[in-house]
Amino acid sequence: MARKRKSGQGTVRLRKDGRWEGRIVVGYDDRGYPKTKNVTAKTKAECEQKLKALIQSRTPQNKTRITPDMPFGEWLDHWYQTYSKPHIRLSTQAAYETDVYLHVIPEIGHIPLDKLTQNDLQQFYARLKKGGNLKDKAGVSNGVVRACHGKCRSALEKAKAEGLIKKNPAIGCKLPPKKAREMQVLTREEMQRFLIQAKEEGYYEAFLLELATGMRRGELMALQWNDFNMATGELHICRQVCRVKGKLSISKPKTKGSVRSVILPPAVVQALKEYKKTVHSRWLFPSPVKEDMPIDPANIRQRLHIVLEHAQCKQVRFHDLRHTFATNALANGMDVKTLSTIIGHVSSATTLNIYAHTTEEMQRQAAANIDRGIGKAEAQEAAVQPTAKTMATFQAYKGKKRKSGTGYLKEIKPGLWEGRYSPVWPDGKKHSRDVYGKTKEECETKLAELITQMKKEIAAVKAKRQPIPDGISKKERAVMDYMKAHPEVTNKSQIAKGAGVNRSTVQRHYDKIREIIIEY
Repeated sequence: MARKRKSGQGTVRLRKDGRWEGRIVVGYDDRGYPKTKNVTAKTKAECEQKLKALIQSRTPQNKTRITPDMPFGEWLDHWYQTYSKPHIRLSTQAAYETDVYLHVIPEIGHIPLDKLTQNDLQQFYARLKKGGNLKDKAGVSNGVVRACHGKCRSALEKAKAEGLIKKNPAIGCKLPPKKAREMQVLTREEMQRFLIQAKEEGYYEAFLLELATGMRRGELMALQWNDFNMATGELHICRQVCRVKGKLSISKPKTKGSVRSVILPPAVVQALKEYKKTVHSRWLFPSPVKEDMPIDPANIRQRLHIVLEHAQCKQVRFHDLRHTFATNALANGMDVKTLSTIIGHVSSATTLNIYAHTTEEMQRQAAANIDRGIGKAEAQEAAVQPTAKTMATFQAYKGKKRKSGTGYLKEIKPGLWEGRYSPVWPDGKKHSRDVYGKTKEECETKLAELITQMKKEIAAVKAKRQPIPDGISKKERAVMDYMKAHPEVTNKSQIAKGAGVNRSTVQRHYDKIREIIIEY
């Protein structure tokens, strides 16, 4: 049996071509995958010698000098880059880096590792609560303080394990209380109104699937058609999409329990079969603006709030749709173990902790049923359920279509509206400009001013244009306009790009157009 090489000494193997190869890990990329360097040699001894030289050459520039008196900021950076970053998701990395590099290190990173005390940490947490917000210098939330403490505690615990400090000063710190977000669920009547409105706005299948499975938002948007078995109704959940540093990233789901398969109800299967006829993409919910990409999770969140408003429902988070599914499933008799598997929890204990209020209500209802069975007690009047008459009175909000020439208006996020006007200019192209406002009325006023200004500019351009000579096509006119505006440009490829035509068009008509320009 071959001896196992010690950690940090790399690996040596015999290649198929007869040469020996040595390889070491030199770092990790943004996705957590290892970066390697290798050497090759004719003999194993020579290969090991080259590999040792490679390791020694890289040690001074890559290895942090680890000592008990090193600054805590240097140790925290070493801990994050070496022990933490390679094992966490990209979206989690962004959160870690904010806490480590923007909050902790600037404040207490200068303190020697072996001199850091619990009082230093406690005062740091107090300063965070008082004015640690990076945007407006206001106090940060309790969650940010607890998150920073978590990173400090883990890094210091590793330093203790390495023998750099005798005890972990983060243990015993007093922290602000952990406040769980209030869970909200949609009632049966609200769900019906919500789905009716979603169908009107073109998002019916996405929200129907969410209410039928309780998937996380990123998991729902990352679904592809090959994950769905139309014959059996089985849906395989194996990836998620999230936005990291301004870009969409496709990655593995949150936990090992998140990779799962669920069986969809027949009505949902039929709805997806009909929906498939209208989709020409590998994604179930493709982006309307980006080719071969799913809908941005941030966009579906914004759309949720618009649909809820139009459906006259209370405003809930997207994650509350997941809670709505779980609550309904438990109320209709699904056991906790099955629910835990469907929604992707690693342990049933997690499900019980989150939905304990639901299970308690189910126990009270069961006790009431037993009481009626034994004591012949009369059932209390149930909560009012929506009737067909109630639902018949709800009509989906269809919205108001803007008249042609009045631009485009949209609420980007709460408190920020965007207006856009994209007229066709005399060169045959659309030129867009945007305005922004805090309210719809403010943005509408700015948009009207923008439209007036752009119409004046278009009229001025048209007034300067000379009549088109007979026999000049639109493409030739575009080339002529560009050449008149840019007489210094003589490169035909550049002229074609600027005029928005093929180079062959410029090649064919270049001399003719130059004569026209000189004549006029």
